[in-house]
Amino acid sequence: MIQIRSTPNEAGVSVLGDLVDIEGLYESLHEVVGEEGELERYEGARLRVLGVCYELRHALMGDREIEFKENGLDTEKIKRFGVIAQDKNIYYKIEVLWPELLFVVMVLNDFIWFYAKKQTKSSFTPLTEWRNSWNPTISQVRMFQAAVARCLSETLSEASFPRVLKQMNRAYPWMDSYLFQYVDLLNIRFLEMDRDTRRKNISIMVKRLAEKNKEYTELEQEVAAAARQHHCTVFDIKIGLDYPADFEW
Repeated sequence: MIQIRSTPNEAGVSVLGDLVDIEGLYESLHEVVGEEGELERYEGARLRVLGVCYELRHALMGDREIEFKENGLDTEKIKRFGVIAQDKNIYYKIEVLWPELLFVVMVLNDFIWFYAKKQTKSSFTPLTEWRNSWNPTISQVRMFQAAVARCLSETLSEASFPRVLKQMNRAYPWMDSYLFQYVDLLNIRFLEMDRDTRRKNISIMVKRLAEKNKEYTELEQEVAAAARQHHCTVFDIKIGLDYPADFEW
């Protein structure tokens, strides 16, 4: 089962799982977001989800950190089974910034809705039932979202946790054409905070992502104007801020 825990300096979370966990999450995220151009108004959001897939793939390739976890085998059990085995399993680990993770978890609601709708074209099952069915792809993605929710419940106060979940589960679809550069802005701003301030601002990051406030609207207008000026798409426009070269997770 995928495990998610906040990093020591609250910059983001560690996503951990064994080989089966990480492969299953990687494949399910890839499947649920669909192919390039399939949902044109969600292409920016799709790329952010694929960014998590990129990290998962590199973890499987051995390019990220690993942890060893007890698997329940002890000397007596090894003798009883008559096998040569280790008493620990390898867990692959990636890190994701808090604002990035929150955006991905929120927009996955939309992708699940569209994925279920696509599947019902060849099924007699109503869409409302299909979204809640035992489809393995949807189940895997929901388990990932549930692991994030569990981590949030352990990180936020009892008062703010229900409010945050409500904001993250608004009626969908609603994040179409989301300005993905705004996620970069929040990521960079979050990294500029100290540890204690980051923890206090996780709920604020959710609010900023959900409400599309004046700051979001102004940035959206600036990006659109720059795209027109340079005769390119909004996906080619970068904001005038850089991620810090080095930071403590």
